[in-house]
Amino acid sequence: MTRHIAVVGAGAAGVGVADACRDTPTEVTLFDKASGISGRAATRRKNGCRYDHGANYINPGGDAWVDGFLDDLGSDGLVDIELPVWTHDADGGIAEGRGDGGPKWTYARGITQFAKRVRTRAAATVHTETRIESFARESDGWTLTDTDGESHGPFDAVVLTPPAPQTADLLAATEWSDERLDRLHAAVDAVGFRTIRAVLLHYPFELDRPWYALVNPDREHPVGWLSREECKPEHVPDGESLLVVQMAPDWSVEHYDEPLDSAADAVASLVATLLDDVRLTEPDWVDDQGWRYALPESSIDAADARCAEDAGLYVAGDWVAGEGRVHVAFENGRTVGRRVAGQE
Repeated sequence: MTRHIAVVGAGAAGVGVADACRDTPTEVTLFDKASGISGRAATRRKNGCRYDHGANYINPGGDAWVDGFLDDLGSDGLVDIELPVWTHDADGGIAEGRGDGGPKWTYARGITQFAKRVRTRAAATVHTETRIESFARESDGWTLTDTDGESHGPFDAVVLTPPAPQTADLLAATEWSDERLDRLHAAVDAVGFRTIRAVLLHYPFELDRPWYALVNPDREHPVGWLSREECKPEHVPDGESLLVVQMAPDWSVEHYDEPLDSAADAVASLVATLLDDVRLTEPDWVDDQGWRYALPESSIDAADARCAEDAGLYVAGDWVAGEGRVHVAFENGRTVGRRVAGQE
């Protein structure tokens, strides 16, 4: 008998659930508020450039993913960013090496290809631009209601994959009189998230640096991450540079709603100082993306996360696993998906 599963969120964890269910008598329907799928592993196009403005690459730390999974999705356009990630400290001192080795996988057409290829292989139904506002437990299963008032379902199970604060809001709006809901909601609500504002700076010249990216591990510099999108094949035209600058949480919160022009001026000045290149104070175009809930600060207790699964209510994501990485979110989605499909 076919089971019908609703997955809220079509990012890495959501498509991971669908992937785990693909060879079972399970039909998966993904709901996402965005116009496309992939969550923070997203790609945008502008002025002849293609750029990953959230998650930058997939780094599972070895070759097993390529031999056992990424190749199965199709290796066409799959590339390893060969230059290394270096570090910078609170004073702007740049040092070689970060110590998290292994390949840094992405796609010539952008990191969003990962979720798209998984979803295609899983043959999951997707409803984009559909923001789920609430859901309810009824006699015949779970029913979801979107912000347009449209009802979806019933479903045998629901998997919630948005960041923990958004999942907590959904649980608060759930119609189900059961103490397990209270326990799950309290546990999810306790998971903290970091806010990140990403600012994109484009230049009509190419930088010459021995690294692909800089990261600030002590979180004391206003620039948390800076990467060169031109290091990815087919992303930036020859002779140009596009910097992806992800600002530190404190800076991001303080400047989250600041107009792009003034925020970009401030970021460009910080980048020019960090890289000791006055030319970088004047990008010829800019873009940005705010991630209110970007990376988890902690994880949910495992027992609390599973407390309502026997009633068909599941949670999945990087915050369930406790590490903000694409492959971690995906693998957690697959783990939860196997339980949903009755494989564990």
